[in-house]
Amino acid sequence: MESKFTNTDEANALIYGNHGNPFAFLGFQEAVQGKTKGLLVRVFKPGTESVVLIEREKNKRHEMEKIADEGLYELFFPRRKNQFAYKLELSRPGGTTEIVEDAYRFGSLISDFDLQLWGEGNHIRSYEVLGAHAKEVDGVRGVHFVVCAPSASRVSVVGPFNNWDGRLYPMRKLFDQGLWELFVPGMEPGEVYKYEIKAPNAPLPFLKADPYAFAAEKRPKTASIVADVSGFKWDDDEWISKRDQRFEKPMSIYELHLGSWKRHIADNSFYTYRELADTLIPYIKDLGYTHLELLPIAEHPYDPSWGYQVTGYYAPTSRFGSPEDFAYFVNECHKNDIGVILDWVPAHFTKDDHGLRQFDGTALYEHEDPRQGEHKDWGTKIFNFGRSEVKNFLISNAVFWIDKYHIDGLRVDAVASMLYLDYSREQGQWVPNKYGGRENLEAIDLLKRFNEVVHEEFPGVVTLAEESTSWPLVSRPTYVGGLGFDYKWNMGWMNDTLKYFQTDPIYRKYHHNQLTFSFIYAFTENFVLPFSHDEVVHMKRSMLDKMPGDVWQKFANLRALYSYMYGHPGKKLLFMGSEFGQWSEWNEAKELNWSLTGMDKHSGLLKMTADLNKLYQNERALHEVDFDWAGFEWIDFSDVDNSILAFTRYSKAKDEFVVCVYNFTPVFHRSYVFGVPGAGVYKTIFNSDSEYYGGSNKGLDTVQSVEGEWHGKPHHIQIEVPPLAGVMMKLVK
Repeated sequence: MESKFTNTDEANALIYGNHGNPFAFLGFQEAVQGKTKGLLVRVFKPGTESVVLIEREKNKRHEMEKIADEGLYELFFPRRKNQFAYKLELSRPGGTTEIVEDAYRFGSLISDFDLQLWGEGNHIRSYEVLGAHAKEVDGVRGVHFVVCAPSASRVSVVGPFNNWDGRLYPMRKLFDQGLWELFVPGMEPGEVYKYEIKAPNAPLPFLKADPYAFAAEKRPKTASIVADVSGFKWDDDEWISKRDQRFEKPMSIYELHLGSWKRHIADNSFYTYRELADTLIPYIKDLGYTHLELLPIAEHPYDPSWGYQVTGYYAPTSRFGSPEDFAYFVNECHKNDIGVILDWVPAHFTKDDHGLRQFDGTALYEHEDPRQGEHKDWGTKIFNFGRSEVKNFLISNAVFWIDKYHIDGLRVDAVASMLYLDYSREQGQWVPNKYGGRENLEAIDLLKRFNEVVHEEFPGVVTLAEESTSWPLVSRPTYVGGLGFDYKWNMGWMNDTLKYFQTDPIYRKYHHNQLTFSFIYAFTENFVLPFSHDEVVHMKRSMLDKMPGDVWQKFANLRALYSYMYGHPGKKLLFMGSEFGQWSEWNEAKELNWSLTGMDKHSGLLKMTADLNKLYQNERALHEVDFDWAGFEWIDFSDVDNSILAFTRYSKAKDEFVVCVYNFTPVFHRSYVFGVPGAGVYKTIFNSDSEYYGGSNKGLDTVQSVEGEWHGKPHHIQIEVPPLAGVMMKLVK
């Protein structure tokens, strides 16, 4: 190589893909020839025979000097001080020519303010900077790529556009922040790409998907896709404006896995987001649910992970369509008054090679020490919550889904695994915090910050914690020492209640406390009562199959269970298929058994679920005071031998109330007396034993109260109590 300006070692570093600072070598460089100062332009275009530089304003052509056979060219402009816009005319073997822009003539596009926020770990919208963004710079359309890889010695954008050659688009490193950027002119949304990363401790470069990519290839392919997520035309302003997180509002959640709710019968293929909008939304609306909760829909490589092992935190999974298709789905939900909650997974991530693990050759996102950075049970990596890069990544991700996709709530998965350093670990398998304790201080800070940011930025959006321990104040504001969630899943209630209902009714009198125990702590948190996907997999059996007895008793027990859930204080959640009594466990590889909905008992259960949702929403007493003793009063919890419970639910103003009576044995009681709060005629507004739902149709429609103290109340009623049933009654005014 012969050049007056170019060092051979530096040229070889670029040619062989080892140059870590290409903007110090390519594009415009100050140079001196003899005593003459000027501007030198260097370009690297392998596979070309010649390159002509064309000044854009003057339309002046300059033949560049080829200084290396591998395609390295340079051109000196004596006495030129100011950089100028130019294009390159590339001549290739065979006589073909191509005019292109040079990526290395463009300066940095990241503002100092963004760099400051990033460095502090306070960039709550880092997705607006990192990732791949279509932009126009100096009149040229292209895509601006930014990725975090502080320990990398070289990062390049690669894809079909450059034959996956990491030598061709090495990026500019912003050393203080560990960011790399490159504006690639001429590129458009839809382009497939990855980052090729060279690390000092790795013998060969390796490929990574973009952690901030807005779209990804459909598995088993793993590349990222340039996508514009700002083009969808939303028309849900009315919904957003009235979005209300006040706790006295009803919340009934239908949890589902998009890939197995329904499948195409012909080939078992997935429904798309748009097909689901056409079929799922009317179904949910007819059932009276207020919200959908979607198992994780961020991109993930492995179907049986159900979405809980994520590789693309900013990309709706391509299994069901494009980002625009997902936006359409959410928009249609809102137009039908249905809120959308996403399952969000900040606790851990998958080990797949194209994902976050050892992203820049080091433990950038995870802890290096497996005692801190690995979940042996799940085969996943744990985020290093104390790193500013991780805080930027996760907080921004929560903001992203709400900002770009108008999501109404985030249910945070596996919060307990984040809170405790010794979660699912034996002695010696974990590292204490700086005070010697088991609390993960960095994760606690991140969860608090997450909740503060979401509530500050998006009033009306809710956050929910899947948290299974006795950690205090999970659903209390951070300013009083809480974690800041709006709601907490009541795992204790779920476990105790299911254990009770799985017990043969003849033995239930020995387990009465499993029903009453929840009221000791029912108002210590803002609880959601969940019968989720986790309860109908892994040999736990379906909700219907858990129930003891013959077929009639199984259905009666399940109807009683659901009516008990809707009477019990707390918001409601039920997993798909449970609403009509699926017999088999949930299988993510096939659709629900929809043929059952045409059978009497199953259709009866489905109708009862819809009626419970509508009753729950219409009766203020059943939802206005879910988190305070003021909305609940026992009538009788002492009839252990008959396994009967009775209580009253009150509205906020106490001007309305509902009497709830439950019989958890198959014994029919023709005459049973309960104390009631007021005098008058009591009308049955719900009876799970109705023949309409598949029951025996026992119970009275109306009954007149009688003056006289009973159960500490001034009046009482004498009613029929149906077998294995829940009854709700209301005073007729």
